[in-house]
Amino acid sequence: MRLIINSGGPQAIDEWRAQFRAFAPELDVVGWHEDADPASVDYALVWAPEAGRLAAFPNLKLIISAGAGVDHILSDPALPRHLPIARMVTARTQTEMAEFVLTSALMLTRDIKRIVDNQSRRHWELFDSLRVAADVRVGIMGLGHLGVASAQLLLRVGFPVSGWSRGASTLPGMPSYAGQEQFGEFLANTDLLVCLLPATDATRGILNRATLSQLPRGASLINAGRGSHMATQDVIDALDSGQLRQAVLDVFEQEPLPPESPLWSHPGIIVSPHSAAIPDRKERARHTALLIAANERGEKLPNIYDPQRGY
Repeated sequence: MRLIINSGGPQAIDEWRAQFRAFAPELDVVGWHEDADPASVDYALVWAPEAGRLAAFPNLKLIISAGAGVDHILSDPALPRHLPIARMVTARTQTEMAEFVLTSALMLTRDIKRIVDNQSRRHWELFDSLRVAADVRVGIMGLGHLGVASAQLLLRVGFPVSGWSRGASTLPGMPSYAGQEQFGEFLANTDLLVCLLPATDATRGILNRATLSQLPRGASLINAGRGSHMATQDVIDALDSGQLRQAVLDVFEQEPLPPESPLWSHPGIIVSPHSAAIPDRKERARHTALLIAANERGEKLPNIYDPQRGY
């Protein structure tokens, strides 16, 4: 079997080969920029492949995303729509995302940015009151594997947590809301909104003026889902008006975030460079090897996106 890899550039292929020798020595691993017979490629592990390239592999069985999202693959107009796409959601990915959400929630709860900003100005300020986890109702948009892992960790620390998804979900220890008809109620009971939704046409721009206005005044935001979820100017306007208190933003419509973006310098925003959950190459190789072996055995694969049906 042959696996072609487009992740990390040509300089990363030797490390990829070393990792796959440990987890799947039978795999023939080739780099995206190497000369390989397209008909010989069975699997592709990719990040943001150039348009039309995946369609050049006539015997491809499975596309594996090098990250948790698939929008960087779906943007290809020539994408073979019959091929399933496996998302890179591993146990480590779930842990990394849950810890990022928890860290961000605690920073927002204890106003850590204000403390850091005061330090940069050498300004000593005692806060009038301090909040603890139990004071802050967290609402998670998106109850997939990453959302569930984040909710479970937040609950263990003491945050009251609720969830919202397109379809009904039941998780122990937390209320859950579903569909557009319960969206407003979910938002009204959320002091800290966490967005972990997938990138779809329905979720594009969902963090907009209409959504943010339904939160209690002074709520906070964590977006670790996709940059396409955020209407940037609406988030800035909500912060400027006091509707939002603070925001931690890990994903952006354009990445890297341009130096001229107003998000860098806004006093209410913490910018994170799309680093919430990035499994290393060893973990991605291990997970890819497991996916390929399971697919060869004809087993049902986890976290599959069907381009013809969607999520």
